[in-house]
Amino acid sequence: MSSPSVNSDSLLQHRSFVAFWVARAASSFGFQMLAIVVSWQIYSMTGRALDLGLIGLAQFLPSVSLALVAGHVADQFDRRRIVLLGQMVEGLAIAALAVLSITHHVNELIVLGLILVISTAKAMEAPSLQSMLPALVPPNLLARAMAANGVSGQAAAMVGPALGGFLYIAGAGTVYAVCAALYLLSMLMVSRLRYEQAPPRRVPATFATLFAGIHFIRHRPDVLGVISLDLFAVLLGGATALLPIFAHDILHTGPWGLGLLRGAPAVGGLLVGFWLSRRALKRNVGMIMFAAVAGFGVATLVFALSTTLWLTMLALFALGGFDMVSMVIRGALVQLDTPDDMRGRVSAVNSIFINTSNQLGEFESGMLAAWVGAVPAAALGGIGTLLVVALWMAWFPNLRRRQHLENDAPQTQTAS
Repeated sequence: MSSPSVNSDSLLQHRSFVAFWVARAASSFGFQMLAIVVSWQIYSMTGRALDLGLIGLAQFLPSVSLALVAGHVADQFDRRRIVLLGQMVEGLAIAALAVLSITHHVNELIVLGLILVISTAKAMEAPSLQSMLPALVPPNLLARAMAANGVSGQAAAMVGPALGGFLYIAGAGTVYAVCAALYLLSMLMVSRLRYEQAPPRRVPATFATLFAGIHFIRHRPDVLGVISLDLFAVLLGGATALLPIFAHDILHTGPWGLGLLRGAPAVGGLLVGFWLSRRALKRNVGMIMFAAVAGFGVATLVFALSTTLWLTMLALFALGGFDMVSMVIRGALVQLDTPDDMRGRVSAVNSIFINTSNQLGEFESGMLAAWVGAVPAAALGGIGTLLVVALWMAWFPNLRRRQHLENDAPQTQTAS
């Protein structure tokens, strides 16, 4: 398919994007439902908290250890076929869980083993999936397309677990069967994409090619700036991991209040993402991004200091909205500043940073809270995020002055 017309201003005019959006929505809903049924099923079988931790480990290890290899593969082979193969493996593994659960031949080792298979396939698929979007819409619509994808992701995070829990009434096998059907729908949509990729230049996998994404990022100050800003902002702003403490000890609410608090960031992200999907970011994208990350820090600080449920929910709502703005700008800027033959490897490095910062951010918040208390830990996270914004604005002046998502001129600046 030739590049979409840059004169078009409607995402709906690009049928391949619509198919891509449906595919992402279906797989996201399936994965969110899968997460709830797996954790409930394993805990019901064993009653051990350790097994819940093993689920997270089975998901985390492949996403980090295989990222660079997956990025290399994404730049060497047809990305649509890689995505289809990955989703086929995931769908078959989920179908196996359905059959084994319905026939009562399932145990915790089988579930953990199949989750490892699913996580491995997802890790190999992810860089290819992330790198496909810029070829489906023109550059001036990429930010809106990413916002639309963010909307589907937030909706899946909000509704998927609840739907999975409701369907669990009919048994784990029923939930797995619905998840497998959603993955089948995703595969059908991906197979319908009119996606063309420049013929890749096949080169053997070496340390140089595997780490080419890191080399590229180091020599592109704007890309380095947005990825490292995300890394440190998320690392310092992981206060939402402390929600159970705030709900129980500070706000004096029960599980219903904790549920409201957990849902507030997703609602904020969903509404802002919907707005961004209908509005183009035309000017001052650098300052808008920095302002959004600063807003994330301020919202974290308000969350830390609040002693009322409504104000805490408002702070978390704003936190989710600010995070969506910065996520859309960061994601679009990285994709547009990266040549197509490097997008897989750069996306892989970006995913390592995101996964690591999310996990370490929760760990950092928990350890700091154990040391100084939950309120000081969350407040320090908000202050630290604001400090990071100030430093990055000084260290990456070109990024601060950037007007458009599309790069206006070759970058010559090097990060301090």
